[in-house]
Amino acid sequence: MDNSYDISFTNTFSSLTSEELVNKAKNRLSDFRYTHCVRTAKTSVDLAKHYGLDVERAKVAGFLHDYAKEIPVEEYVRVIKEEGFDQDLLNWNRGIWHGVVGVYFIEKELDVHDEQILNAIRNHTTGSPNMAELDKVIFLADFIEPGRKFAGVEDARSQTALSLDDGVGFELRHTLTYLIEDQAKVYPKTLASYNVYGVKQSN
Repeated sequence: MDNSYDISFTNTFSSLTSEELVNKAKNRLSDFRYTHCVRTAKTSVDLAKHYGLDVERAKVAGFLHDYAKEIPVEEYVRVIKEEGFDQDLLNWNRGIWHGVVGVYFIEKELDVHDEQILNAIRNHTTGSPNMAELDKVIFLADFIEPGRKFAGVEDARSQTALSLDDGVGFELRHTLTYLIEDQAKVYPKTLASYNVYGVKQSN
């Protein structure tokens, strides 16, 4: 891994040091996923600075957003069944779980309990109809980080630079189009988010 993927934290929002936090993430993640998390953290910092938000919270949330992405399915199923989660989650998959349920592992393994950070991670894949500004930053940083190459990513970056809400609306429209074309299920919270951020506002 080259030096562009070095990262450290002034405040980890945890009892762990910066080095401990980074090492635990490296041990949980493939190189591919880890480097994506570093790029997302750096994009989150850029967006937080642009919009006058808490840079350190954005950096930690961006870095940890996919911490639980590669946890085995059977471990997720166990946690959903035993730890008080909505049992409807069993009808979904890691694409949904790694945000909604992933915060369980972040609290347990990394001792991060900051609700702003945890909520941003919970919502980074599904969106939410009432997203905080930090939620929007992580949602968008994951979508537009420099490793993303999908058709329309430059439009997404332009919209995000103009307004977080515009960026969120663009991402939700893009996501729903992809899911519908793939004839895939749409998570209810994502559809509810689209109805707030993705539709044209009438005057």
